[in-house]
Amino acid sequence: MRQDLPSGTVAFLFTDIEGSTKLLHSLGAEGYAEALAEHRLLIREACSRHDGAEVDTQGDAFFFGFPTAPGALAAAGEMTKALASAPIPVRIGLHTGTPLLTDVGYVGQDVHRAARIGALGHGGQVLVSSATAVLTGPSGSEPQRCLSPISASIA
Repeated sequence: MRQDLPSGTVAFLFTDIEGSTKLLHSLGAEGYAEALAEHRLLIREACSRHDGAEVDTQGDAFFFGFPTAPGALAAAGEMTKALASAPIPVRIGLHTGTPLLTDVGYVGQDVHRAARIGALGHGGQVLVSSATAVLTGPSGSEPQRCLSPISASIA
């Protein structure tokens, strides 16, 4: 079992760049590489400040686990603000559940649900499942779109 990841009830955060291939063509390889490096730094810093543990990264997407839903939401809000002026439109999805923790990371339906919630968004959006919304309460100035359990269970 990975000791560096939160266990029990975990808040999952998935990020993905919207339109990365089009953006690569628009910025050129060097420009995209520079923007991507800044993007990665901002996301890792925001998640680290809120106790997020990097589970996986693939291409331009990240998967983090947090010990609390408020911490995951705070990281999402922070990175959304930091990336607002960047040329890279990032969509973020949050879901909280109780996965199986293995030697390679998390396994379970909640992981799949979190990834699908993130995939539903558009650049600049943070989509939050109803399970996470219940645990975070009113978020103040950050707009949220809460997905019902039915829409969040897209297969």
